[in-house]
Amino acid sequence: MPTLKAMWSPKGRQVMIQTPAQPTRRYGIGAVDYHTGQTVVLIRRRKRRPEVAELLEALLEKHPTGTVYVAWDNSNTHEDEEVEAILRGAAGRLVLLYLPTYSPWLNPIEMLWRHFRREVTHCELFPNVKALIAAAYDFFERHNRRPSDVLSIIGSNPAEIT
Repeated sequence: MPTLKAMWSPKGRQVMIQTPAQPTRRYGIGAVDYHTGQTVVLIRRRKRRPEVAELLEALLEKHPTGTVYVAWDNSNTHEDEEVEAILRGAAGRLVLLYLPTYSPWLNPIEMLWRHFRREVTHCELFPNVKALIAAAYDFFERHNRRPSDVLSIIGSNPAEIT
């Protein structure tokens, strides 16, 4: 389903945005490296505890050495036996930093999601879910090839980070 946004139109003429009769939902869960601008994004049917655990595993795979810090909100999907098992299995390499409730401006990935919606989904109707998912992955693959753009979007300046 397209995300709707205020837009201009000729006076007296309303812009019509098509929407599907029965929308099929997909959820994006992801993370952005605040130092490099690289992203890890998964598109799934649900956004529950198993998907969050899958994201953490993907982050550990992408960063096979060193400590991985994950800043996230206090969503109940972030607390689970599966998540705890991944934390134990990471043997101290995965550190979770909890942000205050209702503070998306503190989470860098939220700025990137906003940019994604503006560029990919605002007022767009895709012919099917497969096309939407392809457009989503294309967006993140394109931005992973230009991480400096991502750093700009999320407001990170690696030179200032110690």
